[in-house]
Amino acid sequence: MTNIIPTASRWKPSLVFLGFGAVAAVVASTAAFTSLHLGIAPWAMFIGWVAYFTRPISARQGIYTWLCVLCGLTFGAAAVLALQGLMPIMGSFALFVVVFAVAMVVVSMRAVRALDNIPAWFLGLIAFFASHAEPSLAAISELAGAGALGTAAGWASQRLQGRFAGAH
Repeated sequence: MTNIIPTASRWKPSLVFLGFGAVAAVVASTAAFTSLHLGIAPWAMFIGWVAYFTRPISARQGIYTWLCVLCGLTFGAAAVLALQGLMPIMGSFALFVVVFAVAMVVVSMRAVRALDNIPAWFLGLIAFFASHAEPSLAAISELAGAGALGTAAGWASQRLQGRFAGAH
């Protein structure tokens, strides 16, 4: 007859899983609440969160990842400006030219050690285009702040989950 009462060792992975989920939910909710009350779109905060988890996880790598998001945001703003300038001259072909140029630069950044997180670059580009903001330092700053909050939340979630796992 098999034992129908689970042993502690059989429950441990489930408890750790639930603990990880609870930590992530608390941190995500806190970051989203903070974003909203700072006047930053919560979706933009999650760009930083997602970017944080695209690399081996450490505070230092988190900063490098945020810098890649920031560069992506900046290139997104530059791409919008380039499109605004080139569309009247080139029509829809301007999109091809601008996307080609941006993609070449971004993908080439894999050769630069601290800025080689290509997914984070593209997340920054996506965030800028998704925001539908006019290209400006204010727009880049707001989105960069949201990305920084998300990156910090990702780091906090990872650290707290690590502590939770160590305790169980």
